[in-house]
Amino acid sequence: MQKRMLGKSGLEVSALGYGCMGLDFAYAHKLSQQEGVTLIRQAVERGVSFFDTAEVYGPFTNEEMVGEALRPVRDQVVIATKFGFNIVDGKQAGLDSRPEHIKAVADASLKRLGIEQIDLFYQHRVDPNVPIEDVAGAVKELIAAGKVKHFGLSEPGAQTVRRAHAVQPVAALQNEYSLWTRGVETNGILQVCEELGIGLVPYSPLGKGFLTGAMGKDTKLGEGDFRSILPRFTPEAMAKNQALIDLLKRIAAEKQATPAQIALAWLLAQKPWIVPIPGTTKLQRLEENLGAVDVALTDADLAQIQSAAAAIYIEGERYPEQLLKTTGL
Repeated sequence: MQKRMLGKSGLEVSALGYGCMGLDFAYAHKLSQQEGVTLIRQAVERGVSFFDTAEVYGPFTNEEMVGEALRPVRDQVVIATKFGFNIVDGKQAGLDSRPEHIKAVADASLKRLGIEQIDLFYQHRVDPNVPIEDVAGAVKELIAAGKVKHFGLSEPGAQTVRRAHAVQPVAALQNEYSLWTRGVETNGILQVCEELGIGLVPYSPLGKGFLTGAMGKDTKLGEGDFRSILPRFTPEAMAKNQALIDLLKRIAAEKQATPAQIALAWLLAQKPWIVPIPGTTKLQRLEENLGAVDVALTDADLAQIQSAAAAIYIEGERYPEQLLKTTGL
C-alpha cells in the first residue's frame, strides 16, 4: 500500500484509509462487533493503516469495535476519532464543544479505544456557541498532556480553519469530497489546506455508495438507513444523477477498472495530501476500493473527466437544510 503525508503534520498514513462509521451505524445493514473486528483486521492485512471512527457512531459501539480490532497492531496504525456532539440517553442532542466537554470526551474515547493517545482528534462539527479558539486551546492542552497527537476539524469553513490553526496547528480536515460533492474546490477549503500545509481526508468519497454504480432509481433503502432523508437519494434524483455513473463506467471500461475505483483514483489524483476514507461492510468491496491506488489516471484522463463532469448537473442537495446549516461554519 502506498503511503501519504497529511499535509505538513508529519502524520503518515496509507493512501486510502477506512471509514468505520457504516460498520454498525447509519445504514440498514450492520455488522456484529466480531464481524466488524474481523473486517478491520482484514483491512490492516491489506496495508490500510488509517482508521476513522467517532464517539457518536453507535453511539460509542464503533469506537469499541475499532479499539478491539486494532489493539494487536496499535503501533502500526493511525486512529482518528471525533468530539463535538452532546449525547443524551444514547441519542445525539445537538452540539457541545465546550472545553470541559472536549476533555471528558477524550478520556472516554481513550478508554473505549483502549489506547493511551488519540492520533487525530477532530471536532465533528463546528459549534457556533463556542469560539473556535477555545476549542483549539482545549485540544492544545490535550496534546500537551500526551492524550492527543494531532488536531483536526470536520466540515469547517475556511476562516474557521485559519482561526483554529493560529492557536493549534490543524493536521487534517475531514470534509465531504467526491465527484458529485465538490464544494471544497470553490469554498476555500482546498486553498487553505494548500496554504497552511493541512491534509484533506474526504469522507463519503464514493457518494455514500452511489458512485459505485450499484444504486439506481429502483434501489430500496432499508429501515434505519440515513440516506433515506438525503435529497440525492430520492428515486427522481438517483435517476437524473445516473449520468455521472455512466461517465464513471465509460472511464472504468477503458481502464479495466470499476466505477468505484475511478471515483477514488480521481480523488487521489487531485492532491498528494488527500487521503479518502471509503467505508464498506464487505471484504470484496474493501479489496475493490484498495485497488484504486493502482489505477493510473493520466492528465488526459483527468481532463476528460473534468470536462464531462462539468456538463453534468447533480440533482439534489447532499444534506437536508437543517444538516447543511451545521457545515461550513
